[in-house]
Amino acid sequence: MRHLVGVLLAIVMAAVVFFAASWGYLKLRTALVSLGTLPRGGSLLHDRTVIEGFGALLAAGLVAGILIAVPRISPLASGLPGLVLLAWTGLYLDNVPRAVQYIPLKTHAYGAGFEAMLFNGVLALAGLAMIIPLFVPSRWRRRLVAAGRPAGSQETSSPDAQPTQTMAGDSVFSSDGSDTATRPQPRTQPGQAPWGPADYV
Repeated sequence: MRHLVGVLLAIVMAAVVFFAASWGYLKLRTALVSLGTLPRGGSLLHDRTVIEGFGALLAAGLVAGILIAVPRISPLASGLPGLVLLAWTGLYLDNVPRAVQYIPLKTHAYGAGFEAMLFNGVLALAGLAMIIPLFVPSRWRRRLVAAGRPAGSQETSSPDAQPTQTMAGDSVFSSDGSDTATRPQPRTQPGQAPWGPADYV
């Protein structure tokens, strides 16, 4: 069940990468192109395009970071989208027109931003980070929480059970000097002497 939820989260992560990250990356790229060069003075906090682009990228990075770092989440949640990004990058290196052909919504900002990230190698770096949980063995095993007993609780024994006591030592000597095995002795009741009544000769 945990891995099935992980597959659903992988679909969500893929949508976040394609829509949020691609859109934010294109926004930042458009802002830098409009500036012509990296700004050497002033502040970018007043540029709405830069703020929107950074916000979208930070949101996508936050979602990816949670899926990568939280141990209870299946490694498929981030691993499957990471494998897709790496495979897409490999196809792009081998056949650029074919890789671009498979990008949906190329006429929209999402498709254009995805192509830009693919060209600049951003998707390859993101894919490498997202597949790390696939190689962590503990992420594949379900964590079992042992139910501990409440503090101060004691085990209760059955009323029919007769607890026994054994005498110290491995063996005792009988009256005739022979070595006999130690036998369990019944537990004494409160207020009763640990020895029986004296035998008078």
